[in-house]
Amino acid sequence: QVQLVESGGDLVQPGGSLRLSCAASGFSLDDYAIGWFRQAPGRQREGVLCVRGKYGDTYTANSVKDRFTIAVDSTENTVFLQMNNLQPEDTAAYYCATDKEFFGFSTPYACGRRDWDNWGQGTQVLVSS
Repeated sequence: QVQLVESGGDLVQPGGSLRLSCAASGFSLDDYAIGWFRQAPGRQREGVLCVRGKYGDTYTANSVKDRFTIAVDSTENTVFLQMNNLQPEDTAAYYCATDKEFFGFSTPYACGRRDWDNWGQGTQVLVSS
C-alpha cells in the first residue's frame, strides 16, 4: 500500500528555516516523480519543487528559488524539503506527492499538474512574527 506521511511543519519567524520530511512506504522513491506542493487559504495548490527520482532533473518555482531545496534519501525512502529565509507568503499547507507516470515527463510540466497519484496528508507551515 502506497503511503506518504509528511512532518516538520511549524510556526517560524520570518527569516527562519524549516525542514519538512515525507516518509514513503509501499514503493521506492527512486522510480517516481516526487513533488512538494503548497496551498494557502483561498489559493490554488501550486507546485514548489519537483524532481524525477533521486538523481533526476529538478524544477524549482520562482517564488522559492535560492531558498528551498529538495533532497531524496533512498536509504530512508524519505524526501526532504529544506526551506530557508522563510517569509509570511510561504505560509501554507505543504504536501508531498508522487507519481509513476510523471517520472517520464519534464519536471516543469509535472509540477504544473495537480492530478498526481499519491498525496500525503499535509503539514502546516506558518511564518509570522
